[in-house]
Amino acid sequence: MLLCVTANHRTAPFAVLERLSVDASALNEAVNATDAAVRGSVSLATCNRVEVYLDVSADGPRALEVARKSVVQALCSLSDIAPSELESSIRLVSGPEAVHHLFSVASGLESVALGEEEIAGQVKRAALHAKDAGLTSPPLDRLFQHAARTARSARAEGDASRTGRSLVRLALDLVASRLVDWAETRVVLVGTGQYAATTVAALRDRGAQHIRVYSPSGRAEHFARRTATEPTHDLRQSIAWADVVVTCTSVLSVGVDDVPEGAQCYVIDLGMPRNVDPAVAEHPGVTMLDLEMIRRHAPLVHWSAESDARAVVDEAARAFVSDSSVGPAIVALRSHILSLVEQEVDRVRTVDADGRIEEALRHLAGVLLHEPSVHARRHAAQGRADAVADAVQLLFGVDVDTSAARHECAAHTRDSVATDSVATESPA
Repeated sequence: MLLCVTANHRTAPFAVLERLSVDASALNEAVNATDAAVRGSVSLATCNRVEVYLDVSADGPRALEVARKSVVQALCSLSDIAPSELESSIRLVSGPEAVHHLFSVASGLESVALGEEEIAGQVKRAALHAKDAGLTSPPLDRLFQHAARTARSARAEGDASRTGRSLVRLALDLVASRLVDWAETRVVLVGTGQYAATTVAALRDRGAQHIRVYSPSGRAEHFARRTATEPTHDLRQSIAWADVVVTCTSVLSVGVDDVPEGAQCYVIDLGMPRNVDPAVAEHPGVTMLDLEMIRRHAPLVHWSAESDARAVVDEAARAFVSDSSVGPAIVALRSHILSLVEQEVDRVRTVDADGRIEEALRHLAGVLLHEPSVHARRHAAQGRADAVADAVQLLFGVDVDTSAARHECAAHTRDSVATDSVATESPA
């Protein structure tokens, strides 16, 4: 059974999310080690969410219990948060809802900045890291592959590429109205990671020309050469020079002592955990924007193609669930046909010197399986997955385990009815 345990900007305060800033790889390992029923997991940790997708060898209440316990135990072991405090900040979704949630996340529809560009890459990397570490499972691999395809389709349908949504772009929009001209604005960027490169691109798009880069880890020179910016090793002097300071590192990088007397600047803290000491906001010349403030302003930003993108996600999630519901029958049929082919291959091998008979038999098997598979998926999309399984059992005498598939299909049907009802009753 596929499940997701999530703590995100909708379910938890940023103060809690900050304390849950853990290494995704370590979280994945900890979750997999908690219960033998966990067949695989993929952990996603970004600046506004920590969530774990699990493949659990159980159904119903038992699966929910395993998922919740595994993730809570793992998160508490890697952070300073107590289980009782964490329980109120997480949400558990399962089956079709978990599929829809991942597709929405990957498409940027659950981000602080609606239509965020970076999240699709973060989702893809999370799946690859879990797979490379041997901590995922075939169902999870398939789920994340479909999530990546859905994200691309949602962006294409919603034309999100033109909106350029991201947290940093939203933050820059918030300060832009108070600046005279980005071409004359002096910017200090603290950090040299992937998000720092995205920040430079967002600044360049607005016409910023004066960008200094400071690296707490000493990588400013290399990053500056790569991004055509100016390296600096004196953070205090650079803040005195700056109109805007943007931080995007993984550690506390700007303290009260780094802000000199007389500094006049906007400080944008995009870090999780926070990069800037909260006391910096008390400096008379500093206006601070942190993730919490950005989140409060995010609803003001309208992504005109949101409804189109959501329609893509809804359809992709429905298709994935219906396809999964008929999967056991297709696998059973395929295994049966291929086993017969293997028997024939063994029988003719002594007279098949050049392998042409074997090749022809395997090709024939593929041809024979193609049409039934297509029709099976079509019937599943119409809610007749059980009929497909019955047909395979009746015609070929093959046992098909439909218990998990029936559970998923029934849940999908209930969710679809509920969704349709809400859509009918709610004003557009």
